[in-house]
Amino acid sequence: MLHFITEVVREVSEAMKAKLAHRWDLTVEEAMRLQWELSAKVIEEDELPDTVRYIAGADVHQVGNDQMQAVVCVLTFPELELVEVARATVPVTFPYVPGLLAFRESPAVLKAFEQLRHDPDIALFDAQGRAHPRHFGLACHMGVLLDLPSIGCAKSRLYGQADEVGEEEGSMTPLRDPIDGRILGMVVRTKKGSPPLYVSVGHKVSLETAVDFVLKCTKQGQRIPEPLRLAHLYARQRPLEPPKTSATQGTLF
Repeated sequence: MLHFITEVVREVSEAMKAKLAHRWDLTVEEAMRLQWELSAKVIEEDELPDTVRYIAGADVHQVGNDQMQAVVCVLTFPELELVEVARATVPVTFPYVPGLLAFRESPAVLKAFEQLRHDPDIALFDAQGRAHPRHFGLACHMGVLLDLPSIGCAKSRLYGQADEVGEEEGSMTPLRDPIDGRILGMVVRTKKGSPPLYVSVGHKVSLETAVDFVLKCTKQGQRIPEPLRLAHLYARQRPLEPPKTSATQGTLF
């Protein structure tokens, strides 16, 4: 049992802030153990509001050699009209280790969510959820820390085995854990002739609901769901001025 997880008690706020916190300055071994520990907190059932009004898409990438930039786009649902874009850039504090990318990317993503004026009802992440060696990818990590229904929607497979998916739009096949056969996600063809997406539960959604949202958010003729497509476009844009990073990450976690 790791002992650096703490419940964060806050007054009610309009900002999206983490409800659960932990340190980020961990060793690789500590980070892996923490993933297993937090994995037990993931809820794979629907805990959504009766009406979903806002859906977010989050994308993050490295800027230069020592910074991570995250962008969160909030869209109306089901209209998929953009209402807000939040951006945050923070220093890189964790090495590049496959399966542990959340420890490089999460501080920037959390900082971007904190800036939102519209609280999303559910979020899509360009990342894995349950389809992860420890069943706890970035979509799960952010869902648990933010206590936010979340979905992993990755462009490539990190972990799991699946049969070939049909070529027609909407075709899908289960992605299974090669060790115990557990269904970790769904391989979904969102556009005929294009590579499939790897959809998995992040937090507080069922796999069926996760796939349904991915398909409903993907516009005709597109491969990527609109919230993630826009977040990716904005994430590739550079800020007009160099970000002030000295106090961006701070010591919150």
